[in-house]
Amino acid sequence: MFKKMFKMIVAAAAVAATMTFAVGTYGAVTGNAGFEAKAEGRPVSIDSCLIQGSDVVVHVSGSSSSSDGKYYLFADEVYQDGTTGRIVASTDAGKNATFTFPLEHYTANSNLSKKFLVATKSGGSYVQVSDEHYITNPEAIATKTVARNDHGIKGILPNDTNAAVFNDLGISQMVYNLYMGDIVVDPANVNVETIPFEYNGKAYLFNAAALAQYDAFVQWCSMNNYQLTMTILNNKTAAGADLIHPLSRDSHVCPGYAMNTKEDAGTQHLKAIAAFLAQRYSGGSYGTVDNWVIGNEVNARTEWYYMSSTNLELNVNEYCKAFRIFYNEIKAVNANARVFNSIDQEWQRKSNPGCSLSKDFLDRFNYYMLREGNIDWCLSVHPYNAPLFDPYAWKQQSQYVSKSLSTPYITMENIYLLTDYMCQSSFLNTAGQVRPIALTEIGYTSSFGEDAQAASITYAYTMAATNPYITSFMLFRETDNAHEMESHIAQGLRNLDGTQKLSYNYYKAMGTVEQENYKAKASEIIGADINSLVANRTFMSRNGWFLND
Repeated sequence: MFKKMFKMIVAAAAVAATMTFAVGTYGAVTGNAGFEAKAEGRPVSIDSCLIQGSDVVVHVSGSSSSSDGKYYLFADEVYQDGTTGRIVASTDAGKNATFTFPLEHYTANSNLSKKFLVATKSGGSYVQVSDEHYITNPEAIATKTVARNDHGIKGILPNDTNAAVFNDLGISQMVYNLYMGDIVVDPANVNVETIPFEYNGKAYLFNAAALAQYDAFVQWCSMNNYQLTMTILNNKTAAGADLIHPLSRDSHVCPGYAMNTKEDAGTQHLKAIAAFLAQRYSGGSYGTVDNWVIGNEVNARTEWYYMSSTNLELNVNEYCKAFRIFYNEIKAVNANARVFNSIDQEWQRKSNPGCSLSKDFLDRFNYYMLREGNIDWCLSVHPYNAPLFDPYAWKQQSQYVSKSLSTPYITMENIYLLTDYMCQSSFLNTAGQVRPIALTEIGYTSSFGEDAQAASITYAYTMAATNPYITSFMLFRETDNAHEMESHIAQGLRNLDGTQKLSYNYYKAMGTVEQENYKAKASEIIGADINSLVANRTFMSRNGWFLND
């Protein structure tokens, strides 16, 4: 995928580097603790919403007046608000109450991906008295759980399926993009070979030819022992028109659009796609996808998850609804699958004023996850240099990268700020653990010297490999892209003609017995020992831009 480009003027004169130093260890960060999920002044709290056997059991606490002495539990679709859904259970009102009702999975009334709320009667009308809450253990009904293939963080975005190259590099992981609009079919199109799929009482069709390409890649990854991360993008096609959010249907053009969590047809279609993909790629003849990323850089509103709305609260809320659908549908098939959201490196600065800060988006996302039922979501982040064509991973420009949480950008030099931030109690998963953090895109240009690229990759990989919370280091990309090179971004391990760059052998050595030898070479390029820089969190910065120092 093409990254957004920074618009910056490169100064011709060299500027002397300045250095500052900071030492730290992995742990919780102090200061800004993000948003704490609180009820919106409602008197009843849904404490749990769990699948038990073929039923759903909901426990609530608190108290609210009721004209008939009853509590009513509504099941809403994600696009519904308040007491507009279906009453699935009722019970006597009290300080502690329990609802039990059928899950009804694989039926038209399936409750798997619905949200629930408590209401009482007042003057003949229903009044909402609790916040919404989702089922938080969809894995309880998983029937195709596959053992995870976790065996190393070294990954790449491949050009093709040449296993000899990736085995030579020692690759453990692959990342790939799946476009929803390409795999669905308009039922009226009789000229397309289709794969039928019935879900929740409705028939859906998938494009056999498009799926064959994904099938082949997933199979190839499984056969060659590469763990696979699949990023789901919502592109515009005629067949997938109902998948596009109503606020994303203007003339704006980008690779990814917000998913339709506003209308029934789109919502049900999303559920079917999530279930279909999970069933198809959870073991068996088609192979396995261990990690699913829902959208790409979703805070980058105008570029990767487009909605015409500039309202952060609305945009995050709509994304959370889509995320819940994919999370519950995927985990209900493969309990061991991980489901990731995705943010970019623009922590406290926007290169595009139409986008949201990644920190703000992450905070609000976590707020809704806690408020509506904590689940084991995971975090995908792209900590590129700032700007993208800056060649020095170990010494970023001081106006863009700092060692405090007010840093404009999160790059590999200060990646520990993000992982420390995720150590806060309010961000922990349901087991009280720090969530897996995947670097699903990372890369460095060779436009200003292959030695700088090789050293940057070595430094960045060392930062990732020694951080206990980072589970993937996906190098972007195998071979240069001509379009990106127009902006001085040549991030491949290979040139356009396929010849290897200096960085090829440096990346190949990472994670092997040759690692320290190549770290020593990279340290000579940097002018400081990489292991010491990483272990001590030594922070080096420079003022402005220069090509030689």
